[in-house]
Amino acid sequence: MELTVIAAALFSTALLLSNLASILLAAFRLKPPRSLARPAGKSPPVSIVIPSRGVEPFTEETLARAFSLDWPRYELIFCVANADDPVIKLINRAIARFPNVPAQLLTGDDRISANPKLNNCVKGWEAARHHWVILADSNVLMPKDYVQHLMAAWRPDTGLVCSTPIGSRPDGFWAEVECAFLNTLQARWQYAGEALGLGFAQGKSMLWKKPMLDTNGGIRALAAEIAEDAAATKLVNGLGLRVNLVASPFEQPLGQRTFGEIWSRQARWARLRRVTFPLFFAPEILTGVAMPLLLALIAAASAGISLPTTAFCVLLIAYLPECMLAWSKGWYLSPRIVTAMIVRDIMLPAIWARGWLGGAVEWRGNAMTIRTKAMTELEEGV
Repeated sequence: MELTVIAAALFSTALLLSNLASILLAAFRLKPPRSLARPAGKSPPVSIVIPSRGVEPFTEETLARAFSLDWPRYELIFCVANADDPVIKLINRAIARFPNVPAQLLTGDDRISANPKLNNCVKGWEAARHHWVILADSNVLMPKDYVQHLMAAWRPDTGLVCSTPIGSRPDGFWAEVECAFLNTLQARWQYAGEALGLGFAQGKSMLWKKPMLDTNGGIRALAAEIAEDAAATKLVNGLGLRVNLVASPFEQPLGQRTFGEIWSRQARWARLRRVTFPLFFAPEILTGVAMPLLLALIAAASAGISLPTTAFCVLLIAYLPECMLAWSKGWYLSPRIVTAMIVRDIMLPAIWARGWLGGAVEWRGNAMTIRTKAMTELEEGV
């Protein structure tokens, strides 16, 4: 029994230390928001492909930001699958408002995969005129130096540069929970992984060299996986190149969120990670505070130590460094953020379990059935 108590205490301590180590690695890799000047010498022209669907609370602002970048030559290519989508009116209005920025709107759906976003991007990729192409989600709040940040992360051994989304402007408690997921959990672990040489692509903003990808199958090569960012990671790594992250990730303004929206999004992402990178997904059950807290309480109960005191110490060790990371990088903080982190960590085991189950998930109103490659091959052979 004593050995079990010691093992529980040691494992809990190890998990808390790994949590702290990931925060320190991310803090070292990340930089607070800062302005970047254009690089010295000639700035290459850039094509920015923006798949859009539906009108969101910040759509007009994100559109205006896309037309206001401090880069001498760039074009915007907006892609909308449905010609009746209400976002088309806003895009056309923005194109008319900023006539000095080359821009076009393309409609239609190229069904190359089960991924609606990738299908929507195909026409934009093929219409892009420049060698540098950025695939950017429509809800990214681009700073004026958006292109500079992406270009600054490119190295001789780089195959792709990405940015994780940083949640901002939450309206209500559940939006704060989404900030807790996006910022000090998911972005933190992604940057910690990159610091250890494990760069993973993130589909929010992706900078490509178009000739390189076209030589290796073009944008259709990203249909090899259900998630285009997972396919991008595997393709780039297969070429012996690296996925790099920008030093200061870009904002995604959230507005209002509901529990159902957060659950749906996190369950979809969990399932995608489970199918595309199962060996990395499996240990995710150990992230968050649930497992170290449970083990610490087991050890404390057996040793006769106060359970409330133990819980308080574990939560302090877990969440104080998270809050310091958010503060040091200028990310969202509020008096309720620790409560939001606790709710997030209560949800994490259920989301992890959902990741192992099959069935359809939803992406912006589109039902997606996420299968492993083995499942697909089995069905095709029937």
